[in-house]
Amino acid sequence: MLPLLSPAHLDRDFDYLVPPELDAIAQPGVRVRVRFAGRLVDGYLLARLARSDHSGKLVKLERVVSPERVLTPEILKLATAVAARYAGTRADVLRLAIPPRHARTESAGSKKPAESAVAQEDSVASGDVQPEHAPGADAAGRRGGTASAAPAPKADPAAAAGAHLVSGDDRGGPTTAAAFMRSASPHATASTKPDAAESGSGDGPNSVGGSAMAVASAPTVAPVVGDSTPPGADSAAVRTNSPADAATESSASGSRHDLNIDSVASVSDSRPPGAPAGPSDETAGADGATEQISSLRSPHRDTPDPVSIGLVEVDSGVDGASASGGGGDAVGKSSISGVPAASARVLSIDPAVAEVDSGVDRAPGSARHGDRVGKSSPTVAVDFSAERTVDPTPWDRYIHGTAFLDALGQGRGPRAAWQALPGEDWARRLAELAAVVVRRGRSAILMVPDQRDLDRVLAECVRLVGDSAVGLAAGLGPAARYRRWLAALRGTARVVVGTRSVVFAPATELGLIAIWDDGDDTYAEQRAPYPHAREVAMLRAHETGAAFIAAGFARTAEIQAVVDSGWAHDLVADRGVVRKFSPRISAPGDTDMALERDPIARAVRIPGVGFAAARSALKEGAAVLVQVPRRGYVPSLACAKCRTPARCRHCNGPLALPEVRSHHDDVAHSPSCRWCGIVEAAFRCASCGSRALRAVVIGALRTAEELGRAFPGVPIRGSSGGAMLDTVEPGPQVVVATVGAEPVLPGGYGVALLLDGWALLSRADLRAAEDTLRRWMSAATLVRAHGQVIVMADPSIPTVQALLRWDPVGHAHAEVAGRLEVGFPPAVRMAAVDGSADAVAELLAAANLPEGVDVLGPVPLPPGARKPFAGDSPVEVERMLLRVDRTAGAALSRALTAAQAVRSTHRSDAPLRVQIDPVDIG
Repeated sequence: MLPLLSPAHLDRDFDYLVPPELDAIAQPGVRVRVRFAGRLVDGYLLARLARSDHSGKLVKLERVVSPERVLTPEILKLATAVAARYAGTRADVLRLAIPPRHARTESAGSKKPAESAVAQEDSVASGDVQPEHAPGADAAGRRGGTASAAPAPKADPAAAAGAHLVSGDDRGGPTTAAAFMRSASPHATASTKPDAAESGSGDGPNSVGGSAMAVASAPTVAPVVGDSTPPGADSAAVRTNSPADAATESSASGSRHDLNIDSVASVSDSRPPGAPAGPSDETAGADGATEQISSLRSPHRDTPDPVSIGLVEVDSGVDGASASGGGGDAVGKSSISGVPAASARVLSIDPAVAEVDSGVDRAPGSARHGDRVGKSSPTVAVDFSAERTVDPTPWDRYIHGTAFLDALGQGRGPRAAWQALPGEDWARRLAELAAVVVRRGRSAILMVPDQRDLDRVLAECVRLVGDSAVGLAAGLGPAARYRRWLAALRGTARVVVGTRSVVFAPATELGLIAIWDDGDDTYAEQRAPYPHAREVAMLRAHETGAAFIAAGFARTAEIQAVVDSGWAHDLVADRGVVRKFSPRISAPGDTDMALERDPIARAVRIPGVGFAAARSALKEGAAVLVQVPRRGYVPSLACAKCRTPARCRHCNGPLALPEVRSHHDDVAHSPSCRWCGIVEAAFRCASCGSRALRAVVIGALRTAEELGRAFPGVPIRGSSGGAMLDTVEPGPQVVVATVGAEPVLPGGYGVALLLDGWALLSRADLRAAEDTLRRWMSAATLVRAHGQVIVMADPSIPTVQALLRWDPVGHAHAEVAGRLEVGFPPAVRMAAVDGSADAVAELLAAANLPEGVDVLGPVPLPPGARKPFAGDSPVEVERMLLRVDRTAGAALSRALTAAQAVRSTHRSDAPLRVQIDPVDIG
């Protein structure tokens, strides 16, 4: 069995015995409870073996928490790869991947069909019994030999009466099982209720109470070696080959895990030799870990689809018999040479009841010994009760758009970076892609940044596939979330829409992974090992052969890098089509003639041309959108003489004018501290002694107030923070919104004014220009095609030029080239180590870093970055940056994983955080 406990050095395999009374339900993939270091911990059973190589005593499984096989081989393989990629442990990844168990939902959900995605309601939170923790579990397996447990009678694995083994290998025989475990905290207090798993609904390997979790997977059962076993530790054999230790360098020939495009068949199979590697060429670091579960490969990779749900192709010109079955097809000039263009085609899903391989467990006692994780899965009837059609006409506007749709319809795995046209109904387009995949009997995962986008995409999916679409988000209650997750696991939900955690959804027969607006910072996980949903999605698409599409109005440097490598291809519209659908975009003073008409156009916040355009739109009955970068009234103040930021004398916090204004406009207000709230009635600059203040940035409230005076009688609406509007009704009005909070207007806005561009561009952030362009384009797409967009920024800035030309691909090219020149991701692999000076020094001293690593720092944490510990500790946190070439990225991750394991054996309690390619570098 492999106990993935919190300490990094316990990321190893252990063997346990399966007692006769649990033989029927102790099947691979179920949640179990075992005794480890004298305490009960939870885990996942992975495989059943006939014997163990360990000659000592083995402890029996205490209990099978649930017969539901929640851990599939695909998710286990993905968790292993993600842990190796991000220098973490599989326990932390599985905590993100599998939600806490809800017992009542699990028992009831197996008897009910998938609920309607429109009427899904949040269930009441349940479960007052918390699972048990494993204090002191970090002391177990210190030598890589055994884990201490309660005394057990001497048992011979070969002669135990009816008992079977829990092990990480499925090659030794049909009667052994493996468990994979994690402890939430080595110092947690164990519960005194051993039957907690049977009451309430909060038990499970990673339940809300933060219990321990166990999973096991290992290629070999190694004999016990070492001499540092704690007294009384005679219960379980520790595997000595952890995923990080087993990982090996990728060969130049291109292994299955180094994401080399040579290993992936394209549609035309005409990729030129020597093309660069794919999105994560350093994933060779997971090679050794993947070998441990090579026998758990998804059976769907090389088998035909079990269902064909009434595909109708009208004059498509596609010969389905000539389609290649290889996964991972790239959409591009070389990948569509054998696919004729379609004309007037409609893909229709016949109303029928199809038998779909669902991944649901067999009845207790029906599973065979030797089954791998989640292998047994009877069929579940999925009802497509209404006629649903997918019109491919909108995709004809994109170069290779028809070929991409054809590849999905043929069950292939194309990969593309889609730049949506301005004003595109992107939610409908994503739903159409999912519907094409579903009619092949496969599943789709659609990722969006927030709940507002989730609701929009889910509504479109329901229109096309009905109850087969479900939504997953962190805001759901425990019961509702687990019910929908089980629907995906059991195969009744074929389209799963959600935020970043949905990338781990156990979708059966995965055919498509789509991510919308991957530049949004909400895709970066805030919990260890801090993976990014975009990178996880590309890893999963590569491993499963599923199609992948990164969609958005703008493009990130990371996606451009994989396009440049050849792993994915462009899915863009012709320049003539872009000009047809784009509004007219301009910047004040962008020509000499404009400067002659208005010499101060670049100096004022809203120049005359902006007011003129707004008045003209309001006169026509159209709405005006005003985007501002900050909410509040005057959120930032500075000395009017020397421009030094105004700070509080008590706590050194920033001063701002209060957001709540008096009804009397002539009432003056003193600035107050945004941190401690103390009013600063007698401000004096600490640098020059001046008493005058000036506004650095004008917030949304002050902007709305000024526009209300400029346009009397016109409704002024605000959308920001907690008062966010999803949509507004058509009509003459001014909508003032902060970035990301712009409401949708049916028919589009007449004019959009993008204010204070300098405030977005001047941020001390590696991704400031990229993020600014993304936010500007998101607002500009809400304007109708014949409307006008005016951006208040210097027209000579490259980012402003990219907006004026509507050229996100060119801007992404420039970003990649610039980062390559200075040595920043995605051109290199960079690790950020945060912690106290002593903790960082201890980790680096224990790390065997690869050759050529650049050690940068220490540097302070970026503004707004969370500390690696909770509370207001006075410990000063610093950041050390480690930079290597992408080819050495796997070696860097392995070195940091091993160093963390060494550090955990020393029981160092100083807080430390390791992040690979963090969003905020500093």
